[in-house]
Order: sequence, then C-alpha cells, then structure tokens
Amino acid sequence: MGECDQVKHLLVVDDDRKLCGLVRDYLEPLGYHVEMRHTGPDGLEAAREGEWEAVILDVMMPGMDGFEVLKELRKTSMVPVLMLTAMGEEADRIVGLEMGADDYLPKTFSTRELLARLRAVARRSKVAVPVEDEAMVDLISDGLVVNEASHSAVLDDEPLELTALEFALLVGLMRAKGRVKSREALIEEVSERRFDVFDRSIDVHISALRKKLKDDVKEPRFIRTVRGVGYQFVG
Repeated sequence: MGECDQVKHLLVVDDDRKLCGLVRDYLEPLGYHVEMRHTGPDGLEAAREGEWEAVILDVMMPGMDGFEVLKELRKTSMVPVLMLTAMGEEADRIVGLEMGADDYLPKTFSTRELLARLRAVARRSKVAVPVEDEAMVDLISDGLVVNEASHSAVLDDEPLELTALEFALLVGLMRAKGRVKSREALIEEVSERRFDVFDRSIDVHISALRKKLKDDVKEPRFIRTVRGVGYQFVG
C-alpha cells in the first residue's frame, strides 16, 4: 500500500478561510482528509474529539488564540500540533514550543514545506517496531524506562506525558548514551529539516523534556548540556 493509499485526517484551525481552503485543496489529492475550524473554541472541541494525524493551529485568532487552545489541548491530548506563526515572530514560536507544540510553520510556508513537516510529525508520533522485538527495545537508565514499541516512558514508576518530538529526542539521546549529540544532528534527526544557527527550537524542547524528567541542569541525572556543542545523555 502506498503512502497516499490510506486517508490521513488533518485538522486546520484558522480564521483565515482562504488559507484553510488552500491547504485542503493541496493536501486532499495527496491522501489527506482536511477538516477546518475557524474559531479557537470550535478548534479545541474538534481537536479533543477527533483522531487526527496532526493539527495545524494558527496563533492569531479572535476570542481564544492558538496558545490558549494548545494549553487546554495538552491537558488531555498529545496529538501532533504545528503552530502557524507570522513571519519573523520568533517569540511566538518559542512560546508555542514551550507549551507543547511539536513544530511551527511561518504563515508564508510553501506547500512542499507543509507536507514535509506533516510527514515528519506523523512519523514521530507513530514510532513502532515488530511485536516480537518488544522486549529488545526497552531503554532503561536510573529509574527511567522507555519502550519504543508502546511509545511510552516511565520515570520512577510514574508515566511521563511526552509529545512525539520529546519522545523522539529522549530515544535519540538514550541510544547515544555517553556520546554528545550536536544541535544540528538532533534537529535533522527529529525534525527532518536543516539546522539553522538561529533556531532555538531544540533547546526549548530539551528544556521541556528536562522539566518532565525533573532533571537538574546543574547536576543532571539524565541530560547534560555541552556548551557550544549540544547534549549528552548521562543517566
């Protein structure tokens, strides 16, 4: 079965109806079923109730903006979320990532870039291995148990609620335990896009991951920062 043979359900939440229509017209021939909502409350309700490949969420909407929608959504769902930000609004991107967005797109995105980001977040959220290999894929370190087959992580017997990107980062770092991974390598590995020296997204995701791991930056139990280079799993 080809990549386009299975329908993928996508939710676009944006008050710009023309942009929503353009996204739908581009993606539906590629195997996506695109639904649209044009207010924050309607988008939040749909995101909670549906089973989505991903949610594209605009930041600027009247009444309830994208940040509020994301904050409420993350209380109950780890669905992949791409935030739409105005060009050059780095602050919006950082806030969105800190609140649990998986990635961002500038409002001036190209259709090729949109498709690449969607495919990347979908792959991260569907990490799977053959069932017979399940016992082989547990990554264990100092009370932290990560299982790639079930896409689950447990710390000191407490389940961790990780976004798909946070999970991918954790797996990548654990598999490279003891070795330093550069920011460039991490971005290309988990985001499948080229490194930009001004891109702080990996740092934001690592910070969020550390909080969930209750990791101390100064005396890390799991993730150490190697200044000017990247990150190292030391657990």
